[in-house]
Amino acid sequence: MMDVPSANQSHTPCQPWAGQKDWSTASPPRHLFDPLPSFQHLNLGSSSDYTPCYNHLQMSSSSFQRDFTAFSPNNNNPHNNLLYVNNTDHSVQRVIPDVSATIPAASQGSNMNEDIHPCDTQWTSLHSPHNPYQAVAQHFQHPYTQQDLVNGPQSPHQNHLPVRPPLYGNESPQCIPQPGFEGVNARSSAVFTHNHASPTSPIQQQPQWTLPAHSGENINQFVPTAAAQVKSFTPQSPNSESRYGLDPELLPSAVKVMTEDKAEWEGKVFTSEPFSSLPPLATTSCIVEDRGNASPFAIRSTSYCVPCEGQAALLSRLPLGALITPLVKQSAEEQPLPLCKETECVVGCGGCGASMCPAMGWQDCGQRFYCPFCGKLSEVPWQHYQPTNGVNGVRVDKEKRPELSMGSYEILNSQKGEAAALLLAIDVSVSALRGGHLEFVTQQIQMLLNFMNREDGDASDVRVGLMTYDSRIHLYDLSPELSRPHMLVITETEDLQLPVREGLLVPLKDCISSIESVLQLIPQFNTEGTDSGGVPMELPVKAGLAVLQGLGCPGKLLIFHSTSLIETGYTSSGFFGTNKPKSIFQPSEQAVSVVKECVRQGCGVHLFVLSHQGVGGAWPGDIPYLTGGALHTYSHLQGELDRERFSTDLKGTVETHTGYKAELRIFVSKDLRVSGCYGLFVPGPNPGRVTLATLDTWTTLAVELAHTRALDETRGVAIQVVLSYTLQTGDRRTRVHTLTLRCSQQLQDTFRHYQAQTLLTFYCKKMYCAVQERPLQELREELQTEVTEALASYRKHCCSASVSAGQLVLPQYLRALPVYINSLRKSEVLLPGLRSSIHQRLQQRCQVLRMDTCSTATHFYPLLLPLPLSTDGSNPPKPEEALRCSAASLEPRGLYLVHTPLTLLLWVGTQVPACTLVELFNTSCFSSLPSGETKLPVLENHLSISIRSLINTLNSGASCTRKLWVVKQGDSCEEALQRHLVEDKSPNGGASYADFLYHLHVNSVRLLQ
Repeated sequence: MMDVPSANQSHTPCQPWAGQKDWSTASPPRHLFDPLPSFQHLNLGSSSDYTPCYNHLQMSSSSFQRDFTAFSPNNNNPHNNLLYVNNTDHSVQRVIPDVSATIPAASQGSNMNEDIHPCDTQWTSLHSPHNPYQAVAQHFQHPYTQQDLVNGPQSPHQNHLPVRPPLYGNESPQCIPQPGFEGVNARSSAVFTHNHASPTSPIQQQPQWTLPAHSGENINQFVPTAAAQVKSFTPQSPNSESRYGLDPELLPSAVKVMTEDKAEWEGKVFTSEPFSSLPPLATTSCIVEDRGNASPFAIRSTSYCVPCEGQAALLSRLPLGALITPLVKQSAEEQPLPLCKETECVVGCGGCGASMCPAMGWQDCGQRFYCPFCGKLSEVPWQHYQPTNGVNGVRVDKEKRPELSMGSYEILNSQKGEAAALLLAIDVSVSALRGGHLEFVTQQIQMLLNFMNREDGDASDVRVGLMTYDSRIHLYDLSPELSRPHMLVITETEDLQLPVREGLLVPLKDCISSIESVLQLIPQFNTEGTDSGGVPMELPVKAGLAVLQGLGCPGKLLIFHSTSLIETGYTSSGFFGTNKPKSIFQPSEQAVSVVKECVRQGCGVHLFVLSHQGVGGAWPGDIPYLTGGALHTYSHLQGELDRERFSTDLKGTVETHTGYKAELRIFVSKDLRVSGCYGLFVPGPNPGRVTLATLDTWTTLAVELAHTRALDETRGVAIQVVLSYTLQTGDRRTRVHTLTLRCSQQLQDTFRHYQAQTLLTFYCKKMYCAVQERPLQELREELQTEVTEALASYRKHCCSASVSAGQLVLPQYLRALPVYINSLRKSEVLLPGLRSSIHQRLQQRCQVLRMDTCSTATHFYPLLLPLPLSTDGSNPPKPEEALRCSAASLEPRGLYLVHTPLTLLLWVGTQVPACTLVELFNTSCFSSLPSGETKLPVLENHLSISIRSLINTLNSGASCTRKLWVVKQGDSCEEALQRHLVEDKSPNGGASYADFLYHLHVNSVRLLQ
């Protein structure tokens, strides 16, 4: 929790972000100065206040008695001057009056419960000769219409003018100081006037907000009575209100950013060329054409313009790196990756081992090539030699060879490995047999195997094994020569030795009848005896590993577990026996040892916990997730919804395209180095080389880069990812992705080529990996510090014109970064809620760590989709554009679908028409609606069909099976929805977006003093 000091507290200079609540009182009392004080009147002008090309903005301040010097309310047009500057064109300084930025100071002694830690720097006296926050009158060019007031122009082009810091100290104040008054209490009313400017004037509409004289009500209670552009404001809940009076609707919107990008790129072709421009957002569906650069869905750089100097990279305060999804699934409209035979492919660099790519430079008429990753020259073997043509030294066969012309391609290795196997392990302990769900589980396994056996191709050739376990291991010899399968019991589980090897893994088409006979007998096993009290998680994993190692093949190990899990080893993998909060995320030493064995063998563990208990046992997910598998939990499989989810999870686990025994190597330009790699794997000594047991199309890693020396602006930067893996059939392949980026000496070019979604995903992976070693509070403060310093750096070094302290300055493509970072800071992993169990936090951490950029962005800023209430049948209803994730977006007469990669919520307002309830839920009574996890009834009307179709479409694109939760307005389970309204205050204590943005701005300005 982070608190703002009250009026009677004093401060001493200290490091920013020092302490959570500790505001030092060691120094003598001094006047506190808020750089963004409250105002009694905010007037952005009438037609007479503007010249055709300028805004005339006056800023005056009023604040608390004793703490601030107040200004007379009788001055002409006193304004607050917090403006949103979208600095995309340095030829014209673009200053956007953000009418939301009326910053009334909170009343004295107010309780600050949100998780915001203000920058505890030296407070600046109001009478300082260089104080940047005095009331000033400034003229700025403002070529915007009203629709651009908040988010600014969309042109990414900038003219490069000399960068200079803002000029703060030379303006004369326009308001006369008067004695202070007690508190600031007012109810604001918003009135917008439309100014009819001349035809040549770029100012078409200007809002005019007036805060009348203070009445007896607190400023935090204000509700606008009118809004801009005929937009009707719904009453905001307490969680939506800003402590400082900001209107959240007028802050930079993540929804608008995504909508604008989709309007530009949705369904269109993005040509990925060397040194390409900024790609579409990850949430935008587009077709990528490979013209020598890897698809942004395979490699996405944090910035597409790298600073040449390492000092400039540090000055930006933003990370330099890339997000890698090696096995990314291509869309149907895109060309499949070209496949080259190893013997026919031009050999890569012999010095560093990088693969051939378009970034290589050819010399001596094609006899040698320059490697950008190590800087060495390599000879071309005579059998692969072709001459070059033209002054650029391009080989004449470039267009015929994918390795010379494509950013991504695959190599089919000549050496073939063992085919992957499917091994099933079923818990048959006493508690499992008495649970009553084994019959359903065995039926589902049998149906899946029968489906695979009927398929044409490789599915029926997959080798399958079966074992059961309690405190012992039961292996089954499935040899087709036997009349019936033989059970082999292993009682010595400490040092597993296989009695036989033949018959443990048999092609499915040869053993389908034997497996069916065993599956039918499992529910009828003898239940006599006593329960041993639990089974160590490592027992079935070690048994499965022994089978795969004995036959020398990789595979998937599916464990169906029912017994309570117990811990082994001396280091706790949960929260038991330790007082260190960070240790809850650390896997046990024995679990890490087992994971390393799985990685060497290429064994991915998928654990299905059939009778999940949230507490009272060890969390079993470390081994599955660290081997590329997953953890699926169910509640005894008694309900229909759990059974449907189990069937979908089981089928998806088997059918997912998977790479086994994977090795990932990362090459970067010789003047850079890989300083870190973050994701779900056991780190090794070299961050540029990662080994994985298995990986799928969703697995995404984050790579952090650092300068070793200055970069050559003419050569640019090259990043190459080389993935070696084994297919299900045993074919060994190497997938190569190469990305080339520009370099620049200008820091503003670097800022202009960052994207908020990419930075969010990078920060998420880095912070979620760091929770194993560092306290959560420290990580939250580090996030806020880095973003604050980045905004201060951009303000200082990249603004081409002077801006006042009240102006919020954000790079064009980082407008949504504050709301993303705030959502990450108050996530269940970094700021757990009171109702979040330890297991839920551990599960969510692993699920989010493996997500790609699109899923991560949707997880931290869910899609809030308004649904149609009825349809006439002629036009199928479609969801409207997504809304901002705030309670203010919800109307009692509406239906809303909240979509995240892990959750699907359907919110029903209390005033939804009865006819809509009948069409969708088959009931006309709101109180009788089901609440919580449910399934929509199958009704034959257009509304029901369309909404169920939408839900199925959203589920088809998710990486895991999700439950549908129906949340009724005012119901007790509405907290599940509140957790996803990330712009509001969170139930777990996280700050609202408006308040967080306020503190980011205030602290970034303070850093420049």
